[in-house]
Amino acid sequence: MSDLPSNSDPRAQLPQEPLSDNERLKGQSQHLRGSIREDLKDGLTGGFTGDNFQLIRFHGMYEQDDRDLRAERMAQKLEPLKNVMLRCRLPGGIISPQQWLGIDQFATEHTLYGSIRLTNRQTFQFHGVLKDDIKPMHQWLHHLGLDSIATAGDVNRNVLCTSNPIESNLHKEAYEWAKKISEHLLPKTRAYAEIWLDGEKLHSSEDEAEPILGDTYLPRKFKTVVAIPPQNDVDIHANDLVFIAVAKDEKLVGFNVLVGGGLSMEHGNEATYPNTAKELGFVSLEQTLAVAAAVVTTQRDWGNRSNRKASKTRYTLERVGLDVFKAEVENRMGTTFEPIRPYAFTGRGDKIGWQQSSDGLWHLTLFIENGRLLDYPNRPLKTGLAEIAKVHKGDFRLTANQNLIVANIAAADKEAIEQLAIQHGLIDAGVSPQRQNAMACVSYPTCPLAMAEAERVLPSLTTEIDAILAKHQLEQDVIVFRITGCPNGCGRAMLAEVGLVGKAVGRYNLHLGGNLSGTRIPRLYKENISTEDILAILDELIGRWAQERLVDECFGDFIIRAGVVKAVIDPPRDFYLTA
Repeated sequence: MSDLPSNSDPRAQLPQEPLSDNERLKGQSQHLRGSIREDLKDGLTGGFTGDNFQLIRFHGMYEQDDRDLRAERMAQKLEPLKNVMLRCRLPGGIISPQQWLGIDQFATEHTLYGSIRLTNRQTFQFHGVLKDDIKPMHQWLHHLGLDSIATAGDVNRNVLCTSNPIESNLHKEAYEWAKKISEHLLPKTRAYAEIWLDGEKLHSSEDEAEPILGDTYLPRKFKTVVAIPPQNDVDIHANDLVFIAVAKDEKLVGFNVLVGGGLSMEHGNEATYPNTAKELGFVSLEQTLAVAAAVVTTQRDWGNRSNRKASKTRYTLERVGLDVFKAEVENRMGTTFEPIRPYAFTGRGDKIGWQQSSDGLWHLTLFIENGRLLDYPNRPLKTGLAEIAKVHKGDFRLTANQNLIVANIAAADKEAIEQLAIQHGLIDAGVSPQRQNAMACVSYPTCPLAMAEAERVLPSLTTEIDAILAKHQLEQDVIVFRITGCPNGCGRAMLAEVGLVGKAVGRYNLHLGGNLSGTRIPRLYKENISTEDILAILDELIGRWAQERLVDECFGDFIIRAGVVKAVIDPPRDFYLTA
């Protein structure tokens, strides 16, 4: 697939099985063009037909419909209300106030819901864009200096970077590397520009090689992150490729590299499992892009293209072994890893409120529940951020926990921005620490994979957990609590102390035993139970935690020590063992 050298170790070879249909689709797509242009002109359907339904994902979009309206429209003999969700490419999550105002305007004028959704991939999504507005949406983003290239599909997705505003010089260096990695791993095809921006058609087999991704791209989606210890605010273990910043005298000198994290699984299929990332070694800065390409091309060539349930990097590592994978990466990047440099993660999440960085500037982290920016009764959040954007002279940072940082505020502007935030409900002293540490995926009504509610049920469930904590005099303590509407992992429930995974409407699998630093997978405790049962279980266990905990012992660690569940040590072999 490329000119890069490849190890011929037989353990890298897969049984000769038929390729998945996605491989045919990618191979016949003319480098992701398909017939999307023609499909846009089809007014008989609000959606995309044939292969184009999948191909638009490589352009950053998913076809969806409003599931709340599906039955009603079917009864009326109408097609479901088809639309697309677009996810922007925003490496490191940084965006200017001027760009934000443009995003706000499009969401207001051209989407069904009028909202902006901040995601835990450190970017934003438009939900409910009808077919006639799709091409204008891409052109709007282009005008703002943005795009949605490779934010979905079998490619490297949006590259995350720790949002840390305190160590300003180190963050700036790490952020620049997140952008470089994103650009280096992007598809080279001109399909995006041709279809959406009316770019000159340049497609030919000679001028559009994909030296890193290959002509049929990756076996499955691939996620990359740049993290700055000690705050694991990007959940490193949810990612295929991890760069952990190593600094000397407050200056970045290189990265510890980890591979093979990921959280998705399939109900009833014990061959699928979440897993944490494994250490490869340390590389200097000048080797960063080479190691990124080497890891991606190794996974490209060795990943399973027959069974998409076993195609992620973590399954390749399990099949060939970490040592073999590491040797191949070293072979491809032309050098060897140095030993891992010492590092530690002591916490995660975002520090809500004001912080001052080493350069004297101020940063205001705003808690955005579920990342959903909309004007609610008495809480016009979306308008509030637009008003801040009109006067803010710094930038905005979207975090991997669905929050937003108004960054680089001069001392003279601090009070005015704070007042705007308070007036519009963006600062609320009544928000509990527990609510700030809860997260959910979108789920109903827009996600076609949703099996249970997530975003819409999170606020009420968090209120119930707040009440349980208060009952046991633990109001200032927090439990990392997450809900995902299906087992695909978007809400990162498999790195929570308490993780709910949707099984059916109103019913979830309850996982317990993660930790505050996000380095341990929680174990299944109860399967397919109601939220009422979940809250009763949590009431009992939180009561025990209040009475029996050690000093500063987090809930997940208590659950393990008390024997409620056994720690997940080696997920491929022990994730499905009984609690």
